Amino acid sequence: MAGSNGKQKTVRDMIFSLGLIGIAAGVIYVFVPHDDHAPDIKRVDYRVELLTARRAAPYPVAAPEGLPSTWKATSVRYQGASFDRWHLGFQDPGGQYVQVEQSTQKRADFIDQASQGGKATKSTEKIGDRTWTRYTGGRYDALVLDDTPGSTTVVAGTASFEGLAKMAQALKLP
Repeated sequence: MAGSNGKQKTVRDMIFSLGLIGIAAGVIYVFVPHDDHAPDIKRVDYRVELLTARRAAPYPVAAPEGLPSTWKATSVRYQGASFDRWHLGFQDPGGQYVQVEQSTQKRADFIDQASQGGKATKSTEKIGDRTWTRYTGGRYDALVLDDTPGSTTVVAGTASFEGLAKMAQALKLP
C-alpha cells in the first residue's frame, strides 16, 4: 500500500502544478497589452511622384480623380529603370487594398506580377468608355485595361470587383 500513497501525491502535485501554470497564464494575459484592431495606415501625398512619372513615362500615367476622402493613398512609386513601372496603392473605405499598376513590361509577365498569379476570365466590364478584363485566382483580383499599346494598366487588390471598378472609373489619363 505504500506505492499507492506515492502515486496520489504525484497526481495531486501534477494537478497543483497545472493550476499554478493556468493562473500564471491568466495573469500574463491580463497584464500584457493586446490590440485587436488593425493599425492606422498613414496617408501619403502622391502629387509630386505623379508629376514626375507623367514627365518620365513613355505612356499616359493614370491616377484617380474625384475619389472620396475615405479612400486613403498609402503607397506610391515610379521606377523608370524597371520597365517604367508606376504604382499607386490605396486603402478603400472598407479597409481593403486597391492598387493601380502600369508598366511597359511584357503584358503577361506584368499582369502576373500585379495580380500575384491571377488568370484571365472570360468576363469583361465596360467602365466609362474603356473595356476591362477580369483576372482572378491570384492573391489579388484584378481588372486589366484592354487595348493599351505600349503599356499595361492593372487595377488589383483585395477589394471586391465593385471596389476595383470604382477605382478604374476614377482613373484619369492625361
